[in-house]
Amino acid sequence: MTMTRETQFQKELEELKENLLKMATLVEETIHDAVQSLVKRDSELANQTFKREKQINDMELAIDKMCLKLLALRQPMAVDLRFITSAMKIITDLERMGDQAVNIAERALSLNQEPQLKPYIDLPRMAEIAQSMVKDVLDAFVNQDSKLARSVCERDDLVDGLNDQVFRELLTYMISDQKTITRAVHLIIVGRCLERIADHATNIAEDVIFMVDALVIKHRADAKEEKG
Repeated sequence: MTMTRETQFQKELEELKENLLKMATLVEETIHDAVQSLVKRDSELANQTFKREKQINDMELAIDKMCLKLLALRQPMAVDLRFITSAMKIITDLERMGDQAVNIAERALSLNQEPQLKPYIDLPRMAEIAQSMVKDVLDAFVNQDSKLARSVCERDDLVDGLNDQVFRELLTYMISDQKTITRAVHLIIVGRCLERIADHATNIAEDVIFMVDALVIKHRADAKEEKG
């Protein structure tokens, strides 16, 4: 039985979705292992993070190529066009999340060689929220759920608030004892990386809202921020 052009196109879209989800799962695992390599002081987990980086980069290139092929050969319209162009932006954000996870793992390797500066409380909490944002935003993408995507955007403020809290606390360590500066700076960078992961999840959420509702919310958020 010969496939119609439309049936073949839908099959290709499903393949694109599956590959994107595989990449997202790999990124989620990489973030998790990077954070755990710090919290559990497990340098082997950090090394696992480095090994996954090339896989993530290769998947980004393969999916991007697939999207370009679909745009060129199928000339999609409306919802399908938004789906493919959103996928191209999403893989960029996923790849950058992978980069941030690698950065966390690098800091963990350094910190694991030194006595632990402080109990890790806020950083794992930040990681938990950021990871939930990554998971939910991909669920929102797959299910075309703009409501779930909006809830991801709302969580970004929680991560920002915790990052500010971490920075202030570590600053007091550095002021009171110069010997803590190197370790504190590493932890500040970890917080910044987690904040960036949450930002990338928010970017994807905005792409999902555009894909589903054909609504651009990024510039509205920027305008609100400037006004406030």
